[in-house]
Amino acid sequence: MKTATRWADGSRLVVSISMQFESGGQPDNAESPFPQNMEKGYSDLPAATWYQYGYKEGIPRMLDNWDKLGIKVTSHMVGSAVLNNPQLAKEIVDRGHEAAAHGMNWSAQYNLPYEDEKKFIKDGLDAVKKVTGATTVGYNANWLRRGENTLKILQELGFTYHIDDLSRDEPFIIQVNNRDFAVVPYTLRNNDILLIEGRHFSTDQFFSQVKADFDQLYAEGEFKRRQLSISFHDRIGGSPQMVKTAYDLIKYMQQHKGVSFKRKDQIAELILNDRTAIREK
Repeated sequence: MKTATRWADGSRLVVSISMQFESGGQPDNAESPFPQNMEKGYSDLPAATWYQYGYKEGIPRMLDNWDKLGIKVTSHMVGSAVLNNPQLAKEIVDRGHEAAAHGMNWSAQYNLPYEDEKKFIKDGLDAVKKVTGATTVGYNANWLRRGENTLKILQELGFTYHIDDLSRDEPFIIQVNNRDFAVVPYTLRNNDILLIEGRHFSTDQFFSQVKADFDQLYAEGEFKRRQLSISFHDRIGGSPQMVKTAYDLIKYMQQHKGVSFKRKDQIAELILNDRTAIREK
């Protein structure tokens, strides 16, 4: 007989949505849908407008969608993007969503010396705090690529969780500096930048893949603590067809008993206070 390890709040399945706020903080000639055939020394001006779409249209449209659906999400914010679009960053927090840290810019951090990486992370969280007033407790590295010192630094700076882990379909606890630290797993399989942008999925394919993930995890949720993660990026997930698809997906999920939508800081708090949580070294 299976032993139930359900969510402490009674949820059967928790859905965790990420809304990446990155546009406006990208480097010059950042990767885009355009062919990477620009001559050196020239600016890719059309590609820059693709990123501008993220803060001009994408996030505002997603924010309205979350309000219609009555859910709150976690926004991983790049520090430089926040400083370049402060009103939008503040609006995200004012509308009840979590501001999580996503580095100061798009630079890699896994290869930085300890003090340099610590400054990189702190500069990003300070930017979010300055603009939004929110204290970030969650972290997402660029392409999930943290280094050997990243978690130690996060613990020192007051973070309580990170998401750069794909190893489980539920949150768990690890030890960092001999203290509890939460892992709230992220997603690649339900991620618009990989599916829509990278593999050129249609919205129908995206819907079907995420729905199948949901259906299986919901079934498992009868006996196990399950989390479904979905990730949207400002310039991709904020397009009209993706917002409509997200609306339809979430309305489908909301028809199921015991499904709750939580910010990642809420998930981390739940698991850190749950004696039945999985613990790893």
